[in-house]
Amino acid sequence: MKGIKFRLTILSFFQFFVWGAWLITIGTYCLNAKGWTFPQFGAIFSTLAIASIFMPALTGIIADKWMNAEKLYGILQIVYGIILLYVPQVNDPDTLYYVILGAMICYMPTISLSNSIAYTILKRDGYDVVKVFPPIRVWGTIGFIVAMWATNLSGSKANSNQFIIGAVAAMLLGIFSFTLPKCPPPKSISKDAGIIEQLGLNAFKLFGNYKMALFFVFSMMLGAALQLTNMYGDSFLSGFGTNPAYQDSFVVKYSTIILSVSQMSETLFILTIPFFLKKFGIKKVMLMSMFAWVFRFGLFAYGDPSFAGTIMIIVSCIVYGMAFDFFNISGSLFVETTTDTTIRSSAQGLFMMMTNGVGAYLGSKISGYLIGKYFILPDGSSNWHGIWLTFSIYALVVAVLFSVLFKHKHNQGAVMAVKH
Repeated sequence: MKGIKFRLTILSFFQFFVWGAWLITIGTYCLNAKGWTFPQFGAIFSTLAIASIFMPALTGIIADKWMNAEKLYGILQIVYGIILLYVPQVNDPDTLYYVILGAMICYMPTISLSNSIAYTILKRDGYDVVKVFPPIRVWGTIGFIVAMWATNLSGSKANSNQFIIGAVAAMLLGIFSFTLPKCPPPKSISKDAGIIEQLGLNAFKLFGNYKMALFFVFSMMLGAALQLTNMYGDSFLSGFGTNPAYQDSFVVKYSTIILSVSQMSETLFILTIPFFLKKFGIKKVMLMSMFAWVFRFGLFAYGDPSFAGTIMIIVSCIVYGMAFDFFNISGSLFVETTTDTTIRSSAQGLFMMMTNGVGAYLGSKISGYLIGKYFILPDGSSNWHGIWLTFSIYALVVAVLFSVLFKHKHNQGAVMAVKH
């Protein structure tokens, strides 16, 4: 179909635009503007992880049995947008917890649904998915960056307009998705399959294998770190505005734009992964990711709006690309090259559940509790130096334990086979 790649690029762009409009700045909204506590914000942010645990699998079954993927996708995006429109009416953290949970229940499954829609349409139209999909998907990251800039430049990072930006775009995206070609997903699971198989829970037997169990435990431990700078980064940088010496600084005024360097770095590091995997192997690449997290947090600990401090913050954002990509993609390849084909999709789902679900949930809740208990100064301000240093030490402990406990021999042939 003529123009289908362009239409899928629009889908990818707005898929992440509608999330990027508020994900990085909700901490500034809750902590700085509303003055809510860290445990309260930690609970609100944990809703992303809760929705990641069960919603993608449930919507997958719905799309497999009863509804075209593009229609289900459209409905979820529109409802997500409607819920975001309600956020400005919410004035207490307990209510916002349930509102954001509702929004995330609608949004999180659309990430996998958007991939499914793109794969279905491209394959049906005879495209080589391996070649054609990545350039389309990279526009998702660009959409996320553009949304961050839009929120910052419109003066919305500390008010509820960030949710309005996301809401309007989400509803328009939902309507747009109804114009896409019909996408009844391939029914890979028989109607007679039990609920265990349909939900992908048969992959849990991998926990019976010591090496795989260890891998999933470390996935969970690192997953706890993956969203910390998304949670607190903008609040941390904006917080320097309380210091008269920094209140008009570039870092305070354009904190969200500075943080978008992280997403820009992500797009570049993706391109380096084949080289690093071939040369060093999956374990070493994952270790690089873990040590990158040590530097990501450590540089934030010593960063501030001074010239030298700003350089540290920007370098931290550049390091983020390696920290995020190298773990997620090499981890996914590890699952791909070490699990049986009959449970491979389920195993990938389990990897995502342990990182973006269980790990991210624990990271959100525990970090909120620890900051609220140990890192609030007598004057009510936050000890960000101590917070980031603690996160950095945590990442270092995880990296050292992984290096010692996880045994994996580099198999270049297996990696190259997956790549091709």
